[in-house]
Amino acid sequence: MLTTLKSVLAKANRENYAVGAFNINDLEILQAVMDAAIAEKAPVILQTSAGAIEYAGMEELAALVHIEVKKTRVPVVFHLDHGKNIALVKQAIKSGYYTSAMYDGSALPFKDNVRTTKEIVKLAHAKNISVEAELGAIAGIEDFVSVKEREACFTDSTQAAEFVRETHCDALAIAIGTAHGAYKFKGAPRLDLERLKKIKTAVKIPLVLHGASGVPQKLKQHCLRHGCKIREARGISDALIKKAVKFGINKINIDTDLRLAFTVGVRHKLKESPETIDPRKILGEAKKVITQVAREKIRLLGCAQKA
Repeated sequence: MLTTLKSVLAKANRENYAVGAFNINDLEILQAVMDAAIAEKAPVILQTSAGAIEYAGMEELAALVHIEVKKTRVPVVFHLDHGKNIALVKQAIKSGYYTSAMYDGSALPFKDNVRTTKEIVKLAHAKNISVEAELGAIAGIEDFVSVKEREACFTDSTQAAEFVRETHCDALAIAIGTAHGAYKFKGAPRLDLERLKKIKTAVKIPLVLHGASGVPQKLKQHCLRHGCKIREARGISDALIKKAVKFGINKINIDTDLRLAFTVGVRHKLKESPETIDPRKILGEAKKVITQVAREKIRLLGCAQKA
């Protein structure tokens, strides 16, 4: 059942849980995530990034999603992830494929971000499409030299309230210490949970956490055993994710963990069965691992049995 981000997150906000937003790039990842959502009776957000669209095509990915959604009554949001390119965001809105789109103007000055987000919201809402916006810098957090410089790029609660009031966005991605990719921290993982509490008090709409993959130790060790060179990879712990959800995060983006799961499945199959040349058997193994990882994430976020 295809639905909007606003609808799915409104329930999550009321009942204090988060919904998993999984990045998809192909048929196998899509089917694996949907298998997980159906098994856990959970709402799910399927995301396509600009990179995924460049790789597989917007129309092609949309066709796959719409076919899969017809097979289930689990609430599914089809979402454009990290739309930094305004033309791409507008294309997604006008296409009729998506029920939600993210416009990421976080790199812009505050007033410019407000103005452009407001424009996108007007276009999207006219077509009953939800909009996720972003305030604060997420990528590259570890690259800042000083604590002061680092925290200056985090989301400010007062500014967040003004931003939401001006733009009428349906969900807000905030920066509290996460980072994209598998190498999120040089030291111990940390999130500014006190900042999150202040933002949640100031902003009543659902909040989103990007760069929140966990890089689970078990998955990482499997990867290392099968030849991956990711020894320094480090993500957000389950304990921190639970606290973030407790204090008001309602949507959590997951991409890196799915990539790791895919890699583990493929490498394991090729190593254990070097005679296998059937791509269905190789990719089928990857699907199994992705489904298991996605099910674990769904339970962690508290959205199992919420469909």
